[in-house]
Amino acid sequence: MLKVFRPHKTKKPQNILEHDPSDGSTQINISTFALLFCEIVRHTRSRVNSTEEHHEKLAEYGKFVGDRLLDVIVLREKGYKRPTKLLDTLLFVKGPVWLNLFGKEAEKLERSKEDECTYFLIEKEPLVNSFTSQGRHCSDLNPAAFSAGIVESVLTALNFPCRVTAHWHCGTAYVIKFEPEVIERMKMSYHTS
Repeated sequence: MLKVFRPHKTKKPQNILEHDPSDGSTQINISTFALLFCEIVRHTRSRVNSTEEHHEKLAEYGKFVGDRLLDVIVLREKGYKRPTKLLDTLLFVKGPVWLNLFGKEAEKLERSKEDECTYFLIEKEPLVNSFTSQGRHCSDLNPAAFSAGIVESVLTALNFPCRVTAHWHCGTAYVIKFEPEVIERMKMSYHTS
């Protein structure tokens, strides 16, 4: 007996403006991202004179991305409930933010023993570093400065002003240096609760 395949009726394609951002897919084609990111690195390299300036320019582009991405991630992951405590916010960056950006969580989150205002977010093999080759003229360049800009933007927008830089250490360590007022606010909130 021969069966005839009849496709189910499908919904009419939704207009992009009618799409709910809270149920969207966070996946993009990795080769498209690689091409775009390599072009960003090439573009910024042609407009700077030093590795330090190159890091700052990549971080600037990362901040642009982080500013726009935060609301979407908060909507998808938390239902518009933003974290208000420092540790919760850092875990939010390590988990949901990193997962939405790179498809995995960051490996470690550590606090500095010497300085209470400094935290380290450690990633052994940053996705953005796998797309660029290091030439002789930019051996100190860490393309993860782009990700550092995203982290800085997200934390600052969540009312935790800081400075984030990317350094080579056990892969890449994102050094998060909070303003002293953030640590004082955190101490006061623990004393009152």
